[in-house]
Amino acid sequence: MKPVLEVFREFLILGLTSFGGPTAHIAFFRDRFVERKKWLTEADFADLLALCQFLPGPASSQFGLSVGWKRAGWAGAFAAWFAFTIPSALLLVLFGLGVMKYGGGLEGGAGWLKGLQIAVVAVIAGAVTSMWKTLCTGRSRQLIALAAAGILLGSGIAWMQLVVIALGAVAGWMLFRGDQTGLDEGPDPVASSTRQGQVSGVVCLVAFFTLLIGLSFLTKIQPGQPLEAFTAMYRSGSLVFGGGHVVLPLLSQEVVEPGWVGREEFLAGYGAAQAVPGPLFTFSAYLGSLIEGSGGPWGMATICLIGMFLPAWLLVLGLMPFWHSVVKKPGIRAALAGTNAAVVGLLGAALYNPVWVGAVQSTKDVVFLIAVAAALLVMKLPSWAVVIAAGIIGHFVW
Repeated sequence: MKPVLEVFREFLILGLTSFGGPTAHIAFFRDRFVERKKWLTEADFADLLALCQFLPGPASSQFGLSVGWKRAGWAGAFAAWFAFTIPSALLLVLFGLGVMKYGGGLEGGAGWLKGLQIAVVAVIAGAVTSMWKTLCTGRSRQLIALAAAGILLGSGIAWMQLVVIALGAVAGWMLFRGDQTGLDEGPDPVASSTRQGQVSGVVCLVAFFTLLIGLSFLTKIQPGQPLEAFTAMYRSGSLVFGGGHVVLPLLSQEVVEPGWVGREEFLAGYGAAQAVPGPLFTFSAYLGSLIEGSGGPWGMATICLIGMFLPAWLLVLGLMPFWHSVVKKPGIRAALAGTNAAVVGLLGAALYNPVWVGAVQSTKDVVFLIAVAAALLVMKLPSWAVVIAAGIIGHFVW
């Protein structure tokens, strides 16, 4: 099978089965591309994760773009994004059309949703445990990870993730310059240092900043609903750090305050976005389906979806041609060793809050979690199959 088609197939499976938000998606990606497919080493995985955590926008989608790019170039990046994103976008647009026609919302206490949430706890716990064993070898790395988790849980501030990752990089640069243990410098599947690749990267980065600054002026010169909606989504995708949940207040300001979308419809769509697989930023497609504009609901949904994800495209594809050569430098590798340990702490903190806190609230929940963990860790069943089964069983348990 051609690499592009292989990328499309793998990400389509993930796009149909990856429930639970960006932290869970990272766990699913690790299970599929490190453990099962062997497309990435643990060091490759951690390096890409560190890059995506530094960037604004949807971290899991950016990670998927990076994997697709490494496997099959630009075509692979598009195949990964399309296959991972479109299933949830279509579901949310259909939900938006239903809201427009009939009104309504989403029942938050549905049993199937509860089952999915608890299954995600086990999936993320397995990923964090495995990454701890691989990336936190030695007392110094373990202390960095634990300190990162403590800072994040103690502060409760989303943008503190960037501070923690930066502090991890500084600590790594100071502590590990003479120790490159566990950091693989093998060749990249796609040559990233070619002149053409670097030129393309520079073009993408210039385009990112040009659009970020220029779109706001363009909407004043030539106002119109499609352009204004695209600008609002592009601005949100460019400026939000901390994942899909953090974008909620920013999007509310962009679409609810001007009166494009009602507050009740906004919250109903956000609830639906929690219940579908794939990236939470596809919430933008739902919002587009409710915004009146030329092209109708499907046209506006497409405009908003592209506007939300275009910054991720430009940033990832702008930096990837330089990333592999940069991380070979000893000082950078040392900084990444600290960053990777901090990322383990970041995921560990997210495992507790919001994942555990939001899902496990009773003895029944704990028993269900133990059963899911047994299926994953003892029976070694595929994570996507366990998650789907947990949703079906949860429908009858709660």
